[in-house]
Amino acid sequence: MSVDLAFSEYGDGPPLVIMHGLFGSARNWRTIAEKLADSHHVYAVDLRNHGESGHAATMSFSEMIDDLRVFLDAQGIERSSMIGHSVGGKVAMLFALLYGQHLDKVVVVDIAPFDYAHTYLPEVQAMRGVDVSAVTSRADADERLARSIFDAPLRTFLLQNLVSRDGGYAWRINLNAIANAMEQLTGFPDVTGLEYIGPSLFVSGGDSDYIRPGYHGKIRTLFPAAEFVAIPDAGHRVHAEQPEKFLETVRGFLAES
Repeated sequence: MSVDLAFSEYGDGPPLVIMHGLFGSARNWRTIAEKLADSHHVYAVDLRNHGESGHAATMSFSEMIDDLRVFLDAQGIERSSMIGHSVGGKVAMLFALLYGQHLDKVVVVDIAPFDYAHTYLPEVQAMRGVDVSAVTSRADADERLARSIFDAPLRTFLLQNLVSRDGGYAWRINLNAIANAMEQLTGFPDVTGLEYIGPSLFVSGGDSDYIRPGYHGKIRTLFPAAEFVAIPDAGHRVHAEQPEKFLETVRGFLAES
């Protein structure tokens, strides 16, 4: 069963859908969305089990594609462009491969159509390990999370999922569903025989290894028109670490006829 996706919208013009990555939300993309709203009607969505969207016990890619299709139908969007980061990038790629006739352009941010060996279960376990019923402030939550996660910027990112609720704090993200789906989320479904021949841009962080040069050939078997841009001095969250360079790159691509 599909989940209704919460979203924020900005601007007017051709539809542009933005999908965040794992542990993220539409709110992480607000600045980018507002800037792109000068040329597009931007819809920044929360994927299932994230942000303000509904929770479900499962989150396969087929389910997330169904969520997206229901969302597009509800908004009356027959064609759009898409930007997807990380897990959201996988959703965007799969939508392009399956329903490319409804897509103008796709921007995939720091992810490739591959199975990755890493897991984010340690982050999930660290968040689960915080006794939110005992948390007294966001600073307190950060101190508790720091016992397991030493990277301060990563903690700040994860703590965006901690919300004030009923006089206390709670995780708004569905950690159990994410943990159960982790193997699927770090993988990529079999798409043998599919391709998206429309314009596609793969943007990577220069310091990230999610889109290695050696991956380009396989990516082009699925996305024959793929273009690749690596933005220097940026890691996996390239849009947050180098927003101006990211915007310049994406704007140029979206403006091409």
